[in-house]
Amino acid sequence: MPRTPHTWTVGGITVHRVDEAPLPPATGAWLLPDATTEVVSRQDWLRPDFADHEGTLRLDSHSFAFEVGGLRVVVDTGIGNGKTRANPAWHDLRTDYLDRLTAAGFPPDTVDLVVLTHLHTDHVGWNTREVNGEWVPTFPNARYVTSRTEREFWAGYDMDEPRQAMFDDSVIPVEKAGLLDPVDVPPEGADLAPGLRLLPTPGHTPGHVAVQLTGAGESALITGDCIHHPVQLAHPGVGSCVDIDPVRSEETRRKLLASLAGTDTLVLGAHFPPPTGGRVVTHEDAYRFLAHT
Repeated sequence: MPRTPHTWTVGGITVHRVDEAPLPPATGAWLLPDATTEVVSRQDWLRPDFADHEGTLRLDSHSFAFEVGGLRVVVDTGIGNGKTRANPAWHDLRTDYLDRLTAAGFPPDTVDLVVLTHLHTDHVGWNTREVNGEWVPTFPNARYVTSRTEREFWAGYDMDEPRQAMFDDSVIPVEKAGLLDPVDVPPEGADLAPGLRLLPTPGHTPGHVAVQLTGAGESALITGDCIHHPVQLAHPGVGSCVDIDPVRSEETRRKLLASLAGTDTLVLGAHFPPPTGGRVVTHEDAYRFLAHT
């Protein structure tokens, strides 16, 4: 059954969540091992949207699409179709993601900019699609942007076979087409267009960025994977098993949450299931997610 689309308006910018697929129930325990069922069950506000009554986390794979500063933008591209992956939940998917993207008003050939918060498998998959047995850019008229730190890190990394396969089918073809544009992201951030800014949020990966939207006195922040799930608002020390630098990841998360708490900034989680968007508010000795429904 098709899932209900969701949009938010931020300073006149309409942000679309473009669904790819819900992630299997086992994902949460693998990805955030310290978010045990006991830890999750203590946070009543997580149920029923972000966790079930047994304490199992809910996570999704989706992109965000919007128009800002004269550009048609997609942030992160999910897992992709028909790709050989070591993770069974990501292997050889057959979703209607491109149909959903088109229905949201963003046919692939009309997209001007693809922002990649980082170069992990579940954020770059739809960078390419298979045509006549070859992987070609899905967005042929787009500039694909990631941080220079991110690309340079992976260029010097001793990749295992699954990660190399991901780069070969989802990153290298974009580079060969001359579409990948690594950009410098200083501590204060980097503007890509009026109202569109990359903010450095390192730790999950060295060059990870969050995406900030501003307009007419309103703002939104797309988290990427510096925050995977709302349970991390209540427990900022809960990290991901795939964080490259767990200490820095926690530091980044705590600093970001402190800056967001009590503000009207709309927070959009890269893996938050519906309702996906909301505000950060103080709660007990940390924070909670106040969802926009």
